[in-house]
Amino acid sequence: MAQDYFQLTGQTALITGASSGLGAHFARVLSEAGARVVLAARRTERLAEEVAALRASGADAGAIALDVNDPESVASGFAQFTREWGTLDILINNAGVASDPIKFLETTEQDWYQIIETNLNGAWRVAQAGARQIAAQGNGGSIVNIGSIYGVRTGVLKAAYNVSKTGIVQLTKSMAMELCRQDIRVNALCPGWFLTDINSDYFLSESGARYVKTIPARRMGNLDELNVPLLLLASRTAGGYMNGSVLTVDGGIAESPI
Repeated sequence: MAQDYFQLTGQTALITGASSGLGAHFARVLSEAGARVVLAARRTERLAEEVAALRASGADAGAIALDVNDPESVASGFAQFTREWGTLDILINNAGVASDPIKFLETTEQDWYQIIETNLNGAWRVAQAGARQIAAQGNGGSIVNIGSIYGVRTGVLKAAYNVSKTGIVQLTKSMAMELCRQDIRVNALCPGWFLTDINSDYFLSESGARYVKTIPARRMGNLDELNVPLLLLASRTAGGYMNGSVLTVDGGIAESPI
């Protein structure tokens, strides 16, 4: 019988930013692979809906309220996770915000702070809290930081966003080097353009449709095309020797001319 390299039965995963979009999708993917999943986000009503849908499909799922911008919320969220769920095996560090197009010379302090605080500082808080918990357990584990293709290339009208996602790439590599001796693997998944609640208004518009034509693949990605890359990084069996990797899934955007 062929081995199922992506089987996660007996493992518990925490997914931040899981009330919608990529985070909610990632929770479903990990659940279908056999993991217990704990969804975390600020929007508790949306979390409850997602958890109810998962449980209706037979999943072992729960939720915790967690605001990545609030150190106390992160600390209390991880404390609740420990009380209610015990061992943390997989952390999907996904919470983040998109950036409206804005010229560099017109970017305000608030514009800059909002993106950096959530996408980089918030990701650092969660990554550190998760790494501390996994290290204390002594069992090893996997941390997947969700970045973006704009962490490995650049684009106009999104300086703060580009910087925040480039920071995720370097955060991932730094963590990987320091934590590997404790059997904690840290990798980054960097998606290109996938249709979600955050970007649907734009990409369903005329200008959005024109932009899609500039993608080398000439289409946006389907969320299911992130499933195997996510499981590869999360699974010890499939990706046990992957550490500090930055995996792009983008239809060729990262390799296309700026």
